[in-house]
Amino acid sequence: MAKTGSLTINSENIFPIIKKWLYSDHDIFYRELISNGCDAITKLKKLEMMGEFEKPEDVEYKIEISVNPNDKTITIADNGLGMTEDEVEEYINQIAFSGAQDFLEKYKDKANEDQIIGHFGLGFYSAFMVADKVTIDTKSYKADEKAVHWESEGGDEFSMGEGERELFGTTITLYLNEDSTEFSNEYRAREVIEKYCAFMPTPIFLTNAAEGPQYETIEKDELTDKDTIVETIVEEAKTEEKENENGEKEIVEVSPATEKYKILKRPVALNDTTPLWNKHPNECTEEEYKEFYRKVFMDFKEPLFWIHLNMDYPFNLKGILYFPKINMEYDSLEGTIKLYNNQVFIADNIKEVIPEFLMLLKGVIDCPDLPLNVSRSALQNDGFVKKISDYITKKVADKLSGMCKTDRENYEKYWDDINPFIKFGCIKDEKFAEKMKDYIIFKNLDGKYLTLPECLEENKEKHENTVFYVTDEKEQSQYINMFKEAGLDAVILKHNIDSPFINHMEQKNEGVKFLRIDGDLTDTFKEETAEEDKEAFQATIDALTGIFKDALGNDKLTIKVEKLKNENIASMITVPEESRRMQDMMKMYNMYGMDPNAFGTSTTLVLNANHALVRYLFEHSESEHVNMICEQLYDLAMISHQPLAPEAMTRFVTRSNEIMLLLTK
Repeated sequence: MAKTGSLTINSENIFPIIKKWLYSDHDIFYRELISNGCDAITKLKKLEMMGEFEKPEDVEYKIEISVNPNDKTITIADNGLGMTEDEVEEYINQIAFSGAQDFLEKYKDKANEDQIIGHFGLGFYSAFMVADKVTIDTKSYKADEKAVHWESEGGDEFSMGEGERELFGTTITLYLNEDSTEFSNEYRAREVIEKYCAFMPTPIFLTNAAEGPQYETIEKDELTDKDTIVETIVEEAKTEEKENENGEKEIVEVSPATEKYKILKRPVALNDTTPLWNKHPNECTEEEYKEFYRKVFMDFKEPLFWIHLNMDYPFNLKGILYFPKINMEYDSLEGTIKLYNNQVFIADNIKEVIPEFLMLLKGVIDCPDLPLNVSRSALQNDGFVKKISDYITKKVADKLSGMCKTDRENYEKYWDDINPFIKFGCIKDEKFAEKMKDYIIFKNLDGKYLTLPECLEENKEKHENTVFYVTDEKEQSQYINMFKEAGLDAVILKHNIDSPFINHMEQKNEGVKFLRIDGDLTDTFKEETAEEDKEAFQATIDALTGIFKDALGNDKLTIKVEKLKNENIASMITVPEESRRMQDMMKMYNMYGMDPNAFGTSTTLVLNANHALVRYLFEHSESEHVNMICEQLYDLAMISHQPLAPEAMTRFVTRSNEIMLLLTK
């Protein structure tokens, strides 16, 4: 018969795993131990509110952290609930039993407005990732309970007995291992605490035990009952000899005697216990939003605008999302969305909660209902998380569409900065795209903002269902001038996101086509050739094609000869839209080593038969300057299309100088 039984897990085999693998970042122990202290204080506040505990008047709830780089120790003390001996046995000696869970179950029907941070019993054991030895000194808020001292070296064995702590609360002392002594450095400790605990609900104070007491000097009227006076400093009155009205000299008091106090330096909390996102939007000023942005993201460029998230049902979520001002040339498009759980920092840019396109923004989101995994640093992927993500997307879409409808002037003002976010969102999120489809606008050549239907209306008579666009106003200036002369309009689409976005727009709007203005020339720009002149014009085409191919040494070059209405244009480059998009895709995916022509991509040199230089080449094909003129016309056309390669630019400059020398002869 097969043997059956239950698996046994003990500290000897599970504890090394907890120490090494429970958390990806070893500095996380600060967050876990401090949040445990905050929980203990939150629980005690609940009991106080329910009349089960009376706090002494001289006690203020706080977390006190002391680092000592000389002794390589860290102490984290709270004046919260504390523990009895039985509770230490239950919550510390039994790995993974959560005191938070037990407390919430006991008081689930009472006073729920304050949230408990902790959900797991493993947080305390994060201390052993950095410490060889850990001690706990704790005393329960219950008056008749004795203090408890607990200590463990290595974590799999412990000793416990009566302690000496007099006040309720808990002090945890970490004796750091050699690999982790950096965490007893005051500045390193401050860095980590500000990273994880900047908005925890209980004031957090940090001191360096190795430095001794610190002092500061204050004015007499600044003294409070909480200050400890070290020295009274009396500054005598200052006098000067002055002449009075009678012309007599006398001693006059210029400034009175003052009394100052040298006091023990007042502790300053490292954290903001009431972050802006916890306030109602109506209670927040514009300057508060901007100051919060500067403080959290260290970005001193003012944000364009922001969205304050405040939701209680069907889940609890608060936060602020900022649309930053971005220098497209230098700044990264990746933003930062900081995720919090009850004011405890979890991580940046968690994709399960934050829609991918919104990671371009900067902001904070606090959601106590998030289903975190055991290390409190990642999310369980479930339907609830998807609902949160959908809600955030909806709020952003509502804000943008509302602005477009009620504040069109500012919407247009912000458009150049925010359109990458919106376009990326439309590509990535179907629901967002549906909500925003009527609020996508395009800036035309005159700086006017148009919707897609308005763009189509602009060119309807000459090019139905076609939107012409510009990607570089300088390089494509020649084409822009041609368009303006022909009475055609175009829109400016010069961001990297625009290439995939126009593909998206064409898919969503059947029959609509986006064409760059340096694509194939339409009949709008050409003169018609009379029937009787077609044979002669074909001879011109053949001759000029041969001349240019010979001069340029490129028999594969595609050349078109046209009679353009604009006689000032001698030559230009056109690229079929499909070919150009293929080239853009190859660049996007770093396929530079591949030959674009392998995919049928090509450029075309267009020669204007109505230009004097082109006519000269046809009429003087034997001239000694033919090759020089052909090369110059080709390079000029290329320069109007894209930058020349270094070698080509060198030849162009040299040739230009030679041409100018010819003018001097």
